[in-house]
Amino acid sequence: MEKLDQLYEGKAKKVYRTSDDALYLVSYKDDATAFNGQKKGSIQDKGIINNKVTNFLMQMLEKSGIPTHFVKELSDRETLVHRVSIIPLEVVVRNIVAGSLAKRVGAPEGTKLRRPVIEYCYKDDGLGDPMVNDTHILAMGWATEAELKQISEYALQINSVLSAYLEDVNIELIDFKLEFGKTPEGELILADEISPDTCRFWDSVSGEKLDKDRFRRDLGGVEDAYWEVMRRLMGEDRKGAKT
Repeated sequence: MEKLDQLYEGKAKKVYRTSDDALYLVSYKDDATAFNGQKKGSIQDKGIINNKVTNFLMQMLEKSGIPTHFVKELSDRETLVHRVSIIPLEVVVRNIVAGSLAKRVGAPEGTKLRRPVIEYCYKDDGLGDPMVNDTHILAMGWATEAELKQISEYALQINSVLSAYLEDVNIELIDFKLEFGKTPEGELILADEISPDTCRFWDSVSGEKLDKDRFRRDLGGVEDAYWEVMRRLMGEDRKGAKT
């Protein structure tokens, strides 16, 4: 398998074609952005951590029956994935009030929701990734009714699996963003990433934030928080040694 030309560069990753038409190569960057690109910076080794954490969690989800785009980790920063057409939706699952939800519902951060909430945002940076509902999605043809039902079921199953696993390592899953894509054969699978960039992780004892909110809110200790997530999940320190 040979790495070919670059197809796309996003805020956190680059995607390349490969000599196998069914496979893409994803390369994770250290670039960091927030507030729809208004704040920019860099988090040292973020690409390595997000690559490894994503691959670890996706393989765990595969064992729980969630199909994903993961194929093979090629290096610290590069992973081979199934080629998919991304459905233009960000699927946000919330367990506890934080971030924009706190502003929208007027509840303090940390308020536990009575049940998980699923939100959809239309993936368009120029529009600011606006929130949309089921009827918008169906009316615009971004997904079919069957696909939306499957996305919702997968999202709740992923939430259940991740929450249970993270609880064992003293991490509370506050909320997280998912993206899904369709293979050339039409199968709906989990794509993109699951990492401290796309999830809110809080220490379940101290409440300390272990995610990109440390970058968004200038809390400091960003790199340490990312490494701590990887250490708890995978037992791996900064030198790659098991702890």
